[in-house]
Amino acid sequence: MQTACKNTLKTAAIQLDIRLGDVDANLSDTLSEIKRLSKEDVKLIVLPEMWSTGYAWRKLGMLSERTPEILQELKKASKKGTVIIGSMPEKDGEELYNSAYVIDSESLIGKYRKVHLFTPMKEDYFLKPGNEPLLCNTSVGKIGVLICYDVRFPELARRLTLEGAEILAVPAEWPHPRLDHWRTLLKARAIENQLFVIAANRCGKQGMVRFCGNSMIVNPWGEVIAETGEREETITAEIDLSLVAKYRKDMPALKDRREEIY
Repeated sequence: MQTACKNTLKTAAIQLDIRLGDVDANLSDTLSEIKRLSKEDVKLIVLPEMWSTGYAWRKLGMLSERTPEILQELKKASKKGTVIIGSMPEKDGEELYNSAYVIDSESLIGKYRKVHLFTPMKEDYFLKPGNEPLLCNTSVGKIGVLICYDVRFPELARRLTLEGAEILAVPAEWPHPRLDHWRTLLKARAIENQLFVIAANRCGKQGMVRFCGNSMIVNPWGEVIAETGEREETITAEIDLSLVAKYRKDMPALKDRREEIY
């Protein structure tokens, strides 16, 4: 049910084959792509989960010390009216977090620590979970942030929606055996909350694990308006945030909730 868009916003998801533990290479590739997208007037750029390091568990504490420096580089790359979102390791005292940073027009305006750690991969052994959702009122719209496994928990996405989210940004490292889950869950979060979902996954392999790529941009009607394959690739799509209000009016599911029952 895509209609002709007016007052559109150009968005992108950068899909990377992350080089494990090689911060310099990952940063160089990412900055080069951000620079290219900026020339194309892309205003919202979503990066994968742990894009600067990958899950280099044994070195993650040391590698996290580069994160403040990387944030400075991203601030420089974020021109006026451009928002960049992606997750990196964050060290706070002796604790490590998987944190997504929101940079808007050369300023850091938000940080989200992954709430749901993926216990089958022992994330909870190496990382601390966050305890707060994040909704950012950015220069391009109201954006809620989820990280990878978080998309399996509809309650978090719904809370962000009720707080005003028009877009969900989803950095991820989602493995290939669950590709169908990835596509289904992203579309479901868009449909049930009637908002845009911009999800940047990684591709390639780490050890025996192959990542599925298939980064996606989904509209509030659940239509996939851009999607990658399984190789390094960047997708772009123009979105019209007025469609959020339109679809919520046409299909008033949020208004018709029975809060007294559930």
